[in-house]
Amino acid sequence: MNSATETPSNTSAHTASSTSQATHVASEKLQEASTHYVTEPAKDLWGLLRDYAHEKPDVAAMWCFGLGMVVGWKLHR
Repeated sequence: MNSATETPSNTSAHTASSTSQATHVASEKLQEASTHYVTEPAKDLWGLLRDYAHEKPDVAAMWCFGLGMVVGWKLHR
């Protein structure tokens, strides 16, 4: 630490400022991510399911059949 330009209070002020900036940047990034995942989840999920069904149609058909059986069984009860 250079005693001529930095004092302990100067260093703590600089650290507090850096921490504040880092917190602000992290907050902005989290807000951007949360906005995307709140407004786009159905589109993202539907796109993933469609891509999976194109790649593995037999597995997707069996999942649909199985889920249909479970839902039908639960509605019947």
